[in-house]
Amino acid sequence: MTDAMDLNAFLEPGSLVRHPEADEWGLGQVQSRIGHRITVNFENEGKVVVDGRRIALLPVQD
Repeated sequence: MTDAMDLNAFLEPGSLVRHPEADEWGLGQVQSRIGHRITVNFENEGKVVVDGRRIALLPVQD
């Protein structure tokens, strides 16, 4: 079984994502990924630090 960290492993600054449990936050851009801590700037929520061990962010293609 794949865990959230495996799914987030490819994320790098500039990647576009959505939060799977907060669609109202809108499109987010990854600012940094340090270990399991992923900082994302969402258009409707602002800067959020996501625990990549618990949440698998959804990639968005340009």
